Amino acid sequence: MDVLNQDSSAARDMQRTLKSPIGCVGIGLHSGLQCRLTLRPAEPGTGLVFRRTDLSPPLDIPARCDHVADTRLCTVLARPDAPHHRVGTVEHLLAALAAAGVDNAVLEVDGPEVPILDGSAASFLFLIDCAGLARQDAPAAEIEVLRPVRVQEGAAFAELRPGASGLDLAVSIAFEAAAIGRQSLRLRLSPQAFRGQLARARTFALAGDVDRLRQAGLARGGSLQNAIVVDGHRVLNPGGLHMPDEFVRHKMLDVVGDLALAGAPLRGRFIGHCSGHTLNNRLLRALFEERANWRRVEAGEPSPSRVVPLRTEQRIAA
Repeated sequence: MDVLNQDSSAARDMQRTLKSPIGCVGIGLHSGLQCRLTLRPAEPGTGLVFRRTDLSPPLDIPARCDHVADTRLCTVLARPDAPHHRVGTVEHLLAALAAAGVDNAVLEVDGPEVPILDGSAASFLFLIDCAGLARQDAPAAEIEVLRPVRVQEGAAFAELRPGASGLDLAVSIAFEAAAIGRQSLRLRLSPQAFRGQLARARTFALAGDVDRLRQAGLARGGSLQNAIVVDGHRVLNPGGLHMPDEFVRHKMLDVVGDLALAGAPLRGRFIGHCSGHTLNNRLLRALFEERANWRRVEAGEPSPSRVVPLRTEQRIAA
């Protein structure tokens, strides 16, 4: 049964995978290399696993927060026993899979980076739509946040708090560039909300940073076809923005992708200000540092009637 375009609340009691394989070819945002991506169905309990098919033998890298090897401008995964074989810019694909409710899939790439496509998650959603979804004979799980956890660096922070059901997100950003400025957004994550509110929001960069990034070996595949470029009060893309607050919407899209590395959907509330991939990953690691912070539950299982009060919040210095 294809449940992607339906309210998934009733269907989330069981795990889901793709009905059929599907793929695409594109350029890596930072490597500038052409790479092929193929999404394949996987057995219950597999989770989301990246597979480097250009290596012999192919190397599997589970999409988990403890496998994050770099967070400079994107999220990069690598296994501790093979640190030089990486898969980068995974966050947009993971966001689409998580929002669509895909629990199990093998994500094959023949290079070090997922294709950037148009810089959003919309093309990945299109691939998932075309492949379709299938329910599996195994119960779905969630990670329930039991007490507040926070990480901070200067004025920037990311925080998880308990919530009754699902995942609520509140994200704010502040940039000196007048075209961005201060923006904020609140959203309750669902397949419909992600599709309508976040999926088309593209990654962005400041014009003054582009040369510096390329000298550092980053953004080699970046262009106005796959990223918004801002110069002061101007958006340099000929077509302008998809929506006036596209910047904060893309930051929230990144949060959804980075939180997918928890290994199961989160039940709770996320609050972030100027948080990026680094803080998002540190937040998940902080969540799992103490067993009292979380519990694994079957999807739809009621939350405890009592959670630890706010005064027990953990504050972790940068």
